[in-house]
Amino acid sequence: MPLLTLETNVPISPEKTSELLAALSAVTAKTIGKPEQYVMATLRPAAILMSGQPGNAARVDVRSIGGLTGPVNAQLSAAICRLLQASLGVSPERVYLNFSDVKASHWGWNGETFG
Repeated sequence: MPLLTLETNVPISPEKTSELLAALSAVTAKTIGKPEQYVMATLRPAAILMSGQPGNAARVDVRSIGGLTGPVNAQLSAAICRLLQASLGVSPERVYLNFSDVKASHWGWNGETFG
């Protein structure tokens, strides 16, 4: 049920995409404390202008039913920024992250909702 959506303007090869999504999925599950079998990680290419300047940048949206608290969000922000810098060369100051706690009744899966 955690969903991580990465949007970036950095071109990524299919091989690197698979590696990056696997790493993002694992760090999300570990940090939030949810089983990885419920984590979905997606990647979208995007046109991004940040601070009025072109250049490598990323936006990350993390949604989950529970598990997102101030300390967890801070840990996840740091871990994701490290991953994006190491794998894509995106500097942490060129990454925006958004964290959303979603009600179980507002999250569907397998023809039902979680709540």
